[in-house]
Amino acid sequence: MDLTLDYLPRLPRRKDFRIGCVGAGFIMRDCHLVAYRQAGFNPVAIASRDPAHARAVAELHGIPRCHPTVAELLADKSVEVLDIAVPPDVQPQIIRQAAAQANHIRGILAQKPLAMSYREAKECVELCAQAGIALAVNQNMRYDQSVRALKDILQRGLLGEPILGTIEMRAIPHWMPWSKDLPSLSTFIMSIHHLDTFRYWFGTPDRVLASTRPDPRTAFPHEDGINLYILEYDSGLRASAWDDVWTGPAREGSEGDIYIRWRVEGTEGLARGTIGWPSYPTQTPSTLDFTIKQDTEPRTMVSGDAGPLTSVRGSPASVRGSPESGADGWIQPRWPEVWFPDAFAGTMAQLLCALEEGREPEISGHDNLETIALCEAVRVAAREHRVTTVREFLQ
Repeated sequence: MDLTLDYLPRLPRRKDFRIGCVGAGFIMRDCHLVAYRQAGFNPVAIASRDPAHARAVAELHGIPRCHPTVAELLADKSVEVLDIAVPPDVQPQIIRQAAAQANHIRGILAQKPLAMSYREAKECVELCAQAGIALAVNQNMRYDQSVRALKDILQRGLLGEPILGTIEMRAIPHWMPWSKDLPSLSTFIMSIHHLDTFRYWFGTPDRVLASTRPDPRTAFPHEDGINLYILEYDSGLRASAWDDVWTGPAREGSEGDIYIRWRVEGTEGLARGTIGWPSYPTQTPSTLDFTIKQDTEPRTMVSGDAGPLTSVRGSPASVRGSPESGADGWIQPRWPEVWFPDAFAGTMAQLLCALEEGREPEISGHDNLETIALCEAVRVAAREHRVTTVREFLQ
């Protein structure tokens, strides 16, 4: 069986959209701008609350203009697309200011979470819609290569009807200093990746059960450190994640056992994978293995209507495998790309493609409102010890 998995981003035909970057921290310096350079995108300006940091990043990545303030970058009429990478509690204000510059800003790629509440996220979406600005959200786990490859497998029906999906995270995030002032820690900063991925794979769930506790190692006060949650679908599907951000006591002297694994079972097959992110800065590709029933007729996997895909690193997009290529009938495609930084080309690319084609971005602000509402549902389900629904938070 010769398979081609649609796991790479579709890149825009026009790569010279002029991008203005807000923020000069790790995620912009080491992820966004590295991926944009590999993809051939065109960042033309940068600003951050620390002008010295912005100047250093501009020099590192060859960005021609460094504005002393964010306001001056927003007023720069050469900027067509705004790329925001700032803490979530200050992002909505930047989006409000950008909406007033709709005469030249055509699109915004906002960081996840879009906002720290559904109400404020909805305000951002509505402001951009009124201004005619395409708003996309950087839910970058959707562009992790194993996550995207599984989506392709699910869409082609190779696993049959999904029955159970799980994500198990035993990894220790680096909580940034701004995290300590937020009303939610893990749910809106880490679990949001897995909640949005479940939405990407299966759609928005019908009911939510959750339990949470503080991480005993995290130094600042918080309520939702370690998260356990179950998502129920009326179809019968169940999805669940264990987001263990302590994984301890790995940093207190014990041996470590750090990983992120996922698994999806269906009526016709099974898929499992690993996420390579926990080993960063070592660049470890995520993995995917899958197996299907012997009497399942495999369909040829192609790269999609847009024609053959190419990797942002220039490697072939074709992923080949056969039942004999893995142990005991497992099909085991592999690729050279990694989530950090390669996935960040995809989140920008889907916005640029939307601008080219005059449509909503794939990860639009409007769609992302249901991810924000799902985060709200998890927090309330855990705090109030009850079953919640996403609908009750879609105000």
